[in-house]
Amino acid sequence: MTPARNDRKPTLATIAEAVGVSRMTVSNAYNRPDQLSRALREKILATAAELGYSGPNPIARTLSRGETGSIGLVLDYPLTAALTDAATQQLLHGVAAGLEERALGLSLVPQMRGREPALVQQALVDGFIVYCTPEDDPRLMTVYDRNLPYVLVDYEPRSGRRTVGIDDRGAARATAEHLVSLGHRSFGIVLGGDETNPTGRAAEAASDRYVGIERLGGWGEALQAGGVDWDAVPIGTADGFVRDTGRRAASMLLDRADRPTAIIALSDELALGVLDAAAERGIDVPTDLSVAGFDDIPEAALATPSLTTIRQPHDRKGSEAVRLLLEGEPPESVLLPSELVIRASTAPAP
Repeated sequence: MTPARNDRKPTLATIAEAVGVSRMTVSNAYNRPDQLSRALREKILATAAELGYSGPNPIARTLSRGETGSIGLVLDYPLTAALTDAATQQLLHGVAAGLEERALGLSLVPQMRGREPALVQQALVDGFIVYCTPEDDPRLMTVYDRNLPYVLVDYEPRSGRRTVGIDDRGAARATAEHLVSLGHRSFGIVLGGDETNPTGRAAEAASDRYVGIERLGGWGEALQAGGVDWDAVPIGTADGFVRDTGRRAASMLLDRADRPTAIIALSDELALGVLDAAAERGIDVPTDLSVAGFDDIPEAALATPSLTTIRQPHDRKGSEAVRLLLEGEPPESVLLPSELVIRASTAPAP
C-alpha cells in the first residue's frame, strides 16, 4: 500500500507511523543500519522517499551525538589567498589526505576582518588545526576557550600542547652560512605581511609569528658569526605575502646607493619577487646579486635562475597535524626535517 502524502513536513515519527515501527527503528535505518534487517531498512527508506523525507537534520544529529565528523583548519589568510599560496596548498593537501584516511570532513576557517573569533566560535567541528597565527591572535584564544582538541602548526613547541613544525632557526642559519661562505658581507632581508619595520634594520624587525622570529634569529646568528654587523643589515617590507610583495620590498633595497650583494627572503614567493625586481633593474642574478628563499615551493626550481631555498615538508606537516589531533595522547610536539637546497640563484660575491 502506498503511503498517503500530506502537507505536513515529514519527520521520523511520520515515517514510523506509516511503516508501523518505532521512531527509534526509523532512526536506526539512517544511523545504525546494522541494527535492522536489509528488507526492513529498505522498506523504511522507500517509505521515507515516497513521503519526501530527506533524512535526519545533520545539525540535530551532531548535537545528539556530540560529534560532527569534521575538523576545522584555521588559516591566517583570506580564503582566496590561502588557496593560491603554494605552501598553504601543500599543507591543505596533507590535511585532506590525513582526514580522508579517517573518513572525516574539513571546514576551512579563513581570516575575515572583524569576524575571525565568531567564525571559530560557530564552526561545527570536533577539533582544530591552527596554522601560523600570532600567539595572541583572537582566533587562537577562541580555540582555547572552546575546549576542543587542537594542534598548532608553525608555533613554538611548549609542554602540554600539540605542535608540528621544523627547526626554522637552524634552517635560516644554514641559508645565511651558505651565503657567508660565498664571500657575501653586504646583505638585505625581505619580509612581507604585517611585519613592517620603521627603522629599516633587520636587527629591529618586528614579527609576531614564531616562524618569523626564528628565521630572523637564525639569519642574525650566522651573519654575526661571519663578521657582518646585523644591526646595520637593511630590511625591505611591503604589505602581503605574494610575489609582487617581494618585488616591491626588494625595490627598497636594490635602489639603495649601498645595494646589497645578497638578499634573503622570508619565503619563496617573496624571493621570486626579488628576482623580478632585479630583472627590472638589469641586475644579474647570481653574478651581481645572490637571492635565497624559504619553503621550496614548485616554482622555486622552475624560476630563472632556479632558487636556492630551504626545503620543508608542508604536506607532511598537514598529515602529522591530523595524526596528532586524533591520536596524540599525551600531547607531543613533532619536529620535521628541513634541507638547504642550493641552486643557481646564489654564487660567490661580486
